[in-house]
Amino acid sequence: MHDSEQDTFVQKNKNEQFCDLLETIGIEAETKEIGTDDVEKGDYYSGSFTNSPIMTTNHGCIKIKNANIDVVQVIQKG
Repeated sequence: MHDSEQDTFVQKNKNEQFCDLLETIGIEAETKEIGTDDVEKGDYYSGSFTNSPIMTTNHGCIKIKNANIDVVQVIQKG
């Protein structure tokens, strides 16, 4: 290994990376456990419409602090 490389790294999921990105632009945010918010309990899309995917994956929520937005749910479609 080269001297300029770190010996260890911190493994982060997409929500943690997104929170770090928001922090760089001055927005405080924190990740929440998957399935702990009321937003996650309902259906994401309706299967009745052609543009709406039937299969979606819940990746949890991000809580935004000091903003008009309380929670952002991260989902994956397809």
